[in-house]
Amino acid sequence: MERTYPLRQKLPAEVLVGGNAVWSRYRQYPVFGLRWLLGRSLLFCGVIAVVAAFIGMGTGVVAQDVGVAVKVAITEFIVFSSMATLGPALATAVRHRAWPLSRERKAVVIAVLIGMVLSFFIDRLGSSYIEQLIKPGLEAAGLSVNPPAPPPLVKAIGLAINVAALVVIYGLFGGGLALRAYFSEHRRWDEHHHVRELSALESRVHEADLRLGVLQAQVEPHFLFNTLASVRALVRQDPAQAEATLDALVDFLRATIPKLREDRGLHATLGQQLDLCSSYLALMQVRMGGRLTYDVRADEALRAAPFPPSLLITLVENAIKHGIEPRPGPGRIDIDAVRDGDALRVQVRDDGAGLQPGLSTGVGLANVREQLAARYGARAAFVLSPAAEGRGVCAEIRVPLGSVA
Repeated sequence: MERTYPLRQKLPAEVLVGGNAVWSRYRQYPVFGLRWLLGRSLLFCGVIAVVAAFIGMGTGVVAQDVGVAVKVAITEFIVFSSMATLGPALATAVRHRAWPLSRERKAVVIAVLIGMVLSFFIDRLGSSYIEQLIKPGLEAAGLSVNPPAPPPLVKAIGLAINVAALVVIYGLFGGGLALRAYFSEHRRWDEHHHVRELSALESRVHEADLRLGVLQAQVEPHFLFNTLASVRALVRQDPAQAEATLDALVDFLRATIPKLREDRGLHATLGQQLDLCSSYLALMQVRMGGRLTYDVRADEALRAAPFPPSLLITLVENAIKHGIEPRPGPGRIDIDAVRDGDALRVQVRDDGAGLQPGLSTGVGLANVREQLAARYGARAAFVLSPAAEGRGVCAEIRVPLGSVA
């Protein structure tokens, strides 16, 4: 994926190369950006001006002519400044075209090469002009501008060395190092962007875990408080039944609390949640004096599937509180987990009092919906409807099989 970043702003600390020294501050901006070019040009041209002044002074001393010294200094400044800035300037113009990255890279390389070629011809012209300037002075001093031609072998070696030196000078001084920095900058930016994406993803996951933790903290005590309230009512009416219920509750808590807190309580399997519901229904069976019957059914292969914690127990507790308890006589709760294509479908059915006004808007069911939305988004569903048998309620949860957001 091609990523771009603003050329007028400083690079992030993780991307830029170079310190905060005055001569390297231009490197805090993107290579071949306008601010980078201005900073680099000021630095290079400042150094070149000093060097050109010394060359001009030396030439003036030899030629015994102040005018020649000034002209040589100006010419050397123009020539070396062209070498240093022409290629980068053309590459900067290319980069500000905002072309696609692949096209931009090719055009930047071509621009730097064109700058080097133009600089070479400017150098040749400048050298020829300086030669003409200093020729009269050198001849007056008895010095020859055109030394004797060297032997062919020496001339060939000298030419090869000269070409190699020119390639190095034009390549490095004229934008070669800048090209290297340009390509490495893109690589560092991609790495920085990738790290930021991972950091943002980890932050979102952490926030989701915190939110799920809050939701679950609301769900877990819900059925416990209702159970304790029922035990309190039994203490006066039937102390023996209350004692048996408390014993069952203690056994239930010993078996289930570690599971609720396992792995920060944010992840669970379908099998763990079905076992939790079975323990709770066994407790309710004792508390209700045996008038409750229940059945929990699921294929063994599905028990290892990931399933959000505390949702099923909320539905079961809801079925007890709003379905079985308000209706006199025996009651039944069935829990079925089946595979439905790529989804896991779990139903909690009761044959109790049926749908009542306000039942679907309670805190427990609201938390069920929020947990599903936080974990799966639109891939999960929760439906509360009358049971198919005509009595009671069917609560159904449908989640993607084997994946949690």
